[in-house]
Amino acid sequence: MDTFYVALHIALIYYLITPGSPTCLTGCSCTDDHLGRSLLCMETSMGRIPEDIPHDFIKIRIENCHLTELPRGAFSQMSALEFLWLNFNKITLMNIKSLDGLTNLTELRLQGNKLTSVTWMAFQDTPKLKILDLKHNRLDILPEHALRHLPALTYLDLSFNQLSVISKDVFINWPLYQTAEKAWGKEGLVSNMVLALHDNPWLCDCRLKGFVEFIRAVSPPIILMNSYLMCSGPASKAEKFFHEIQLKTCMNPVASAPETNITLPLGANATLTCLVKARPGPTIQWMYSLKIIRGFAATETHIDEETVNSQLVIPTLHLADRGLYTCMANNFIGNSSVSITVNINSSDSSAPLPPPVPMLSSDENAYIDIRIAKQTVYGITLEWYATTDNPAETWFTIHFGKYDSHKKEMIYIGPGINSYTVSDLLPVTKYKVCVTLKNHPPREGQCIVFVTGSDISELEQRERLIHIIVIVCAMVLAVPAGMFACTTEARFSCVDRCVKLWKKHRLHGEDLQGAERQGTFDSLQAASDEGLCRDSEEKPKKRRKSEDRSKGGSAAHLY
Repeated sequence: MDTFYVALHIALIYYLITPGSPTCLTGCSCTDDHLGRSLLCMETSMGRIPEDIPHDFIKIRIENCHLTELPRGAFSQMSALEFLWLNFNKITLMNIKSLDGLTNLTELRLQGNKLTSVTWMAFQDTPKLKILDLKHNRLDILPEHALRHLPALTYLDLSFNQLSVISKDVFINWPLYQTAEKAWGKEGLVSNMVLALHDNPWLCDCRLKGFVEFIRAVSPPIILMNSYLMCSGPASKAEKFFHEIQLKTCMNPVASAPETNITLPLGANATLTCLVKARPGPTIQWMYSLKIIRGFAATETHIDEETVNSQLVIPTLHLADRGLYTCMANNFIGNSSVSITVNINSSDSSAPLPPPVPMLSSDENAYIDIRIAKQTVYGITLEWYATTDNPAETWFTIHFGKYDSHKKEMIYIGPGINSYTVSDLLPVTKYKVCVTLKNHPPREGQCIVFVTGSDISELEQRERLIHIIVIVCAMVLAVPAGMFACTTEARFSCVDRCVKLWKKHRLHGEDLQGAERQGTFDSLQAASDEGLCRDSEEKPKKRRKSEDRSKGGSAAHLY
């Protein structure tokens, strides 16, 4: 009998000290079947991947929980794992090493999450992956080499996302497709590859030409789950199937003008016309004396699928309005411009040429409140609110450029507009953007300095996501859910304090003095939570260098 108790005691000790011992997580269930051990967690309050998951599971299924990210090494100790289902959570971020250690993984399902991009380089750690389910997410970009590190993949579901334009090279570069294509011609017998791409908002212009032709000609070994892919735009092709449309090759913009020299009397209304032919449709801007004119009496009319008529109306001509106006058109291929000269007949023809832009407004003390209102895949959206004597006639100037560049781009914004999107930002770059009354120099409190994060790799430059880490308490509530407020490790007490300060500033108009406004941002590191929680009179503290750098984050600072 003593021998029995000794054996039982040893077995119990072994059970407790052995990593991956067959225990189960609280609120979850564990089962054993012919495939091995399985973990099932359904509708729990789980907000992150637990660190104490036993290591002997073959299948893990965590669904309808509250997971928001796949962190680095989340399953690195589970080398036996073959099936990983994380459907219907709230996952928005995926670390490049989130799949580290999963060398035997064959099935990954991430259906019904909130992914806007996928870290495709992460699949270097899953060479045996055969099934990848990403349907019902928010993916809007698929890089050409996305499938390069998935040599065994035979099932890919990208349906019900936000894909609008992709290249056929995505699938031509699919390793298994290249292998199967050769084997098909020689033997006529290969594994099929199932592909789901339906219910995406496909933009059927020239950029999709190669992909549409690829889908039309698709045949085994590729099998489409739904071969009736439909266009969402442009309007002329909306709700048409791929097999019903013909797309042309993309074309560089060509801008022209019916009249390039106009003479009108003082006080008359002037209409400048510019015709642009391009595929895909161009972005058109009017410039006057190298300053961009936006938001004021500029209209665009589509003559046909590839021709746009843009008109700029100048009401009640003044002498200051005469000069050279330029219509500039661009698309992803290139740009083109045409210039129109405006002359004015006046009784005082000998008067010297006035400044090309109006003089400073008399409203010298106008208050402008600027904030970052939204993050996009390619940049940020600014919003501002101004208190002026005559808002219906108040113009603004956006001053934008790299922080260390003395020459900033100036963009004129017409009355009634209080937002502007800054796009096509470069990674790891420090920018400064200011909003002022037209032609006024920037003043304290009218500028934001921010730094863009670094891309994961060159292969994923087209899907970079620029996160803004706000380090000024007064701006915390201006940041939407897609961004990092404070820092990713900021304490709740810090956030609460920031919110209180922000409310106090907004309600009473108090100007936050001290370190929050007067500090400078001279490095690419985000602030620590200690820096966020400092008192107004304290000096800025040193920022952590390594931890935030690794997260590819960015920072914004209010001047």
